[in-house]
Amino acid sequence: MTGNPKELWRSFCAAQLVAADSVGLFKIEPNGGVAVQSTGGRRNRPLLQRSPQMETAIIREAGKLWVDWNAGTRRYDGLIYLMFWPDTDQEVVPLYVGKAETAGRSDGVFSANLVNLERDRSKFARWGDGYAYHIGDLSACVLPGHPPEKKTAKYNSWASRLFKEVPSECPCLKREVRFWVKAWPRDAVGIWPEFGPTRLPFLEYLMIGVSSAAFPDTLLNREGQNRDRGRIDET
Repeated sequence: MTGNPKELWRSFCAAQLVAADSVGLFKIEPNGGVAVQSTGGRRNRPLLQRSPQMETAIIREAGKLWVDWNAGTRRYDGLIYLMFWPDTDQEVVPLYVGKAETAGRSDGVFSANLVNLERDRSKFARWGDGYAYHIGDLSACVLPGHPPEKKTAKYNSWASRLFKEVPSECPCLKREVRFWVKAWPRDAVGIWPEFGPTRLPFLEYLMIGVSSAAFPDTLLNREGQNRDRGRIDET
């Protein structure tokens, strides 16, 4: 089975309305910089702010998972999400592909990453303010005031890819960063139509492989990248 990576990527993004249904990832100040907030309390530290639209999108899609879980219908596997740069002609240039599965590590338990999102932003479907989550760890690399040991190689890569200068008290993006998220139905067809219905873990794997082949210079995912970036073969 063969496929042109860019054609697969573009077809998937068009079918899923990725560009149209996306929102800005960060809250942007009138001066064009990314808004920064403080955690407050004894362990006060600065944090990059998610946009209200991004938070609304996460809460909306995670709400579908919660209703599905409580009803016992198990229609959804979890959330699939994408951080990307918008380009000309609605091109979606991928920066990071990820997922947040409905089921937690313990069987029969709804994931802690998806609980109480309206009140608790510490985990927030992997985009939380806490360390070991995207916003918390990215903030540690972008903003001064974080312990040196919290500055990881992964998020240093994110910081240098997204921001003009780091560290900075007034962080500015190189380009607009968009965010797309969807509650993924387990019977939905994924990025490679020949596979038919695609479960969430396999969807993430395929999206990373296809996008790394189509956009080898932008994708920030470290695991699952396709080594042969010019072509994807599956036998």
